[in-house]
Amino acid sequence: MIKIVFFGTPAIALKSLEYLYNSGKIEVAAVVTQPDKPAGRGHKLAMSPIKQFALAHNLPVFQPKSIRKEPEIQEAIKALEPDFFVTFAFGQILSQEVLDIPKYETINLHASLLPKYRGANPIQRAIINGDKQTGICTMITELGLDCGDVCLKEFIDIPDEMTCVDLFDKISEKSPELIEKTLVGLVDKTIIPTPQCQDGVCMANKLTKEETLIDWNKSATDIHNLVRGIYKFPSAYFVHNGKIVKVMETRIAEGAGKPGEFICADKNGVKVACGTDSILLIKVKPEGKSEMFAKDWYNGLRR
Repeated sequence: MIKIVFFGTPAIALKSLEYLYNSGKIEVAAVVTQPDKPAGRGHKLAMSPIKQFALAHNLPVFQPKSIRKEPEIQEAIKALEPDFFVTFAFGQILSQEVLDIPKYETINLHASLLPKYRGANPIQRAIINGDKQTGICTMITELGLDCGDVCLKEFIDIPDEMTCVDLFDKISEKSPELIEKTLVGLVDKTIIPTPQCQDGVCMANKLTKEETLIDWNKSATDIHNLVRGIYKFPSAYFVHNGKIVKVMETRIAEGAGKPGEFICADKNGVKVACGTDSILLIKVKPEGKSEMFAKDWYNGLRR
């Protein structure tokens, strides 16, 4: 059995933890996740999905504020004598002291085809940029940002209507087996990690508030990609009559006009002119209201 400590926090990593826990080849010795955080209207402390699974299956849980600065937790994990650390959307940078703990390596699941989209938002950036294909890869974690040798890759197509939520789900489904194959292959020496080439290095930095504001001077294609690329995380928006309107679903349409002008509205939605072509708003979420069809929102403006 290959003994691991699993580092992860959000729901995208949950299927991988569950798969490895139930694997006949892997022993999950403990889980490391982010501290509980306030959530919801009541701001009550909420456990991460990873912690919830760990507690339900009697796995030891460590929740450092910064594992690099907490030697007591490092020593407790070291006492478990793990073969590998597995990290998947953990949310903290590991120091060399932490990386040196496992017998073999620290393996990270990264949601892009490295060296493309190193950084925090590879899923959103791939869609925003209009990529037709992305993927996942396992890599050896080193000091530095997603720069370690790559173990295995798997390609994932991005259809024109796929949102970041759809891509999150696809990555969550495909990651577990790739992680297991990587761990077994490294122990068996059937996998030889490959250094990343420096050609094609591309960063996926965190989105800024300014980037989520729709610029109607851009093409309809660019705006459509932005809407699906940050669907619900945190959503593209525009301001109308002083209020924020989040855009939840769009389609590219024909038509021209002054960028930002409402061209027409019918049962299909509200057509807005862009720098190139126009875009059909299908669903929106006005400030202080629930998600609704754009035609209903528009009709409400005219009453």
